[in-house]
Amino acid sequence: MKRKFFKYHGLGNDFIIFEYTSGEQDFDRNLVAPLCRREWGVGADGVILASPPRGGGHARMIIYNADGSEAEMCGNGIRCLAAFLYTHGLVRDNPMIIETMKGAREVHLDMEGPDISSVSVDMGIPEFHRASIPMKGEKKEAVREKIEAGGKEYEVTCLSMGNPHCVVFTPTLDTAPVEEVGPLLEHHPIFPQRTNVEFVKVESEKRLRVRVWERGVGETQACGTGACAAFAASLRLMKGASPMEVILPGGTLHLKVDEFGHIHMRGPIMEVFKGELSRQWIKQYME
Repeated sequence: MKRKFFKYHGLGNDFIIFEYTSGEQDFDRNLVAPLCRREWGVGADGVILASPPRGGGHARMIIYNADGSEAEMCGNGIRCLAAFLYTHGLVRDNPMIIETMKGAREVHLDMEGPDISSVSVDMGIPEFHRASIPMKGEKKEAVREKIEAGGKEYEVTCLSMGNPHCVVFTPTLDTAPVEEVGPLLEHHPIFPQRTNVEFVKVESEKRLRVRVWERGVGETQACGTGACAAFAASLRLMKGASPMEVILPGGTLHLKVDEFGHIHMRGPIMEVFKGELSRQWIKQYME
């Protein structure tokens, strides 16, 4: 088990990154949940393994949510991983291609001298088809669909950004029932692989405010794919325009859509610290 790690965050959405090179023995997945516990471990929203490529990219991202479940894609995570790879000399190309469970993504580092000022990523094309989310139901898409949760009905628009999302537009974001309704929608039986949930307030056609209940994590300071899902849903429902600011509790992401329908997301990242797990800490979870 590798002991050295790096802590990164993108707008407070934080990750523990390990270099992962020689096979499954490099990392014990059972350590993900205790690692992410802020009281007893390092503390994070997820764990990222910086892995060798398999399909012609520069690297591959393996990412786990705080509960130990594996995620298909993570927008802030891939931005943090790209900065880690470049800063520590593992990849020197810019832009770089990072492989994910849902395909390769191009990531570009914006530089100010030797420092990374922001990181942009091509997040691909949003997919509204039910089968791609995945989501049960007879209709081809779930746009403005009514879902019951906790005895109340909510109008939702659902899509995939490489992982599942359920967008709820609300006029009052501060009092939105994120902690109450978020887990109910995450675990709703209509979503066979669970879902991320976005509560979205439209401030103007160029600005959204968003709170995210992240699958396997809970409410987070920011979520890259969640910001993209909110952006895509607002464009679909004619409530927004490109480019757009998406303001999350941790800060602002900048999004735009290109002529091919790809969403591009840009925002800051930060390396917080590097560390080494003690043998005693590892031992208590591996026995």
